[in-house]
Amino acid sequence: MEELLRTNDITLIPRARALLEDEGIDSFELDVNMSVLEGSIGILPRRLMVRSDDLNDAMRILRINGVSFERG
Repeated sequence: MEELLRTNDITLIPRARALLEDEGIDSFELDVNMSVLEGSIGILPRRLMVRSDDLNDAMRILRINGVSFERG
């Protein structure tokens, strides 16, 4: 698994996952529990992971759809 994006924006990961799912790319969200535990102050980012073989396609799909993201 490779890290596709890391964000504190709680709306970005669901959007990215929906775009990837539409293209047949599986993804997995990490750090959900830690982010929930810290409350709503947004200091702990969540990470979205994809298979290594899908990383380049996943980045391309997000860019085409105007999703700006940072990688860890």
